[in-house]
Amino acid sequence: MLSLLKGLRVVDLSTIVLGPYATQFLGDFGADVIKVEAQGGDVFRAVRPGRTNDLGVGFLNFNRNKRSIAVDLKQKAGKEILHKLVAQADVFVHNMRGKSAQDLGADFATLKAVNPQLVYCAAPGFASTGPDAQSPAYDDIIQARSGLAALNADTDGAPQFVRTIACDKVVGLHLALAVVSGVVQQQRTGEGCNIEVPMLESMTAFVMAEHLAGHTLQPAEGELGYDRLMSKSRKPYKTLNGYVAIMPYNTKHWQRFFGLVGREDLVEAEWVTDSAQRSQHIDDLYKLVADIAPSRSSEEWLVRLAELDIPCSPINSLADLAHDPQLQASNWLQTHKDEVRGEYQSLRSPFIVHGDSAVSIDLPAPQLGEQGAAILAQLGYGPEQIETLVKAKVVTVA
Repeated sequence: MLSLLKGLRVVDLSTIVLGPYATQFLGDFGADVIKVEAQGGDVFRAVRPGRTNDLGVGFLNFNRNKRSIAVDLKQKAGKEILHKLVAQADVFVHNMRGKSAQDLGADFATLKAVNPQLVYCAAPGFASTGPDAQSPAYDDIIQARSGLAALNADTDGAPQFVRTIACDKVVGLHLALAVVSGVVQQQRTGEGCNIEVPMLESMTAFVMAEHLAGHTLQPAEGELGYDRLMSKSRKPYKTLNGYVAIMPYNTKHWQRFFGLVGREDLVEAEWVTDSAQRSQHIDDLYKLVADIAPSRSSEEWLVRLAELDIPCSPINSLADLAHDPQLQASNWLQTHKDEVRGEYQSLRSPFIVHGDSAVSIDLPAPQLGEQGAAILAQLGYGPEQIETLVKAKVVTVA
């Protein structure tokens, strides 16, 4: 855990992946993230495998560096706990629909009255200005609607989902950036703010930033879709004994590549050396790479291309990642052991803050309500009050 956000308190009412991914980054940078859960827990806790009912592997990898309190927000006493948390917080985050937040007493107007300086950040599926503002949304739904599934179509043209939780994680990064931007304003002006980070609108902008392409100009000059990415020959290239990624990008890369493969006739060709012409002929260039790649082994390609500083890479499987020397050097996969979780691996936060002498050990993803009693005590609840809340099933403590 780093220290850049030490002292920042975040009340996190988010669930599944989008919100927890964003707030995990805040926790990685040192913020005190209080995860407020329903008494049944974040549904992502159930993702198997898992050694306990509330600590499935999916939850473990999206909720480090957080504290958990389980509260029934449908009860008046539960709403009071939430509002006391917000009164002491800098930031409030959720990824519910607006109506759901309102029903739980977690809408912006209600919480602003509790804490006028609050940075309120919400990531609903669809922007509040549109007809689908109250519609449900999950990663697959946004992959479909944002154009990503169609863009990832197979060779027969059938749309396919990307095999990662792409939209939740991309929009989660947007959400984390929104939080930090709101905090900067808060600390400069003393004022709070209300930032909406809708999934569909964020992900569509992410996809279309390059693919608006010729339709950027009006009238349009060319088709939708960035030509380089739409090339049928842009792919991992088959070699003599496997596959590699080969990506000459600038003029020097292409000249060195053609010199390496004995195509001196192309080294000074204008459609290779001129960036604009090269862009127009990119599919032809990639086809040349595809045709040449089978002439050498993967190992030879990687050695020779690296010698010429031409971008290249092996094609790692998920299993290969644990043996990648660059990743190993960064200690990206760490092993831990405790009484509750047993022995397990965790992903290290990818950030490195050079010279940060206050780096501390990451907190593991919490059990449901693991810090509930301690959090209530910080809010001023005494032992008898906490016991009463537990008996009334307002809170659940581990």
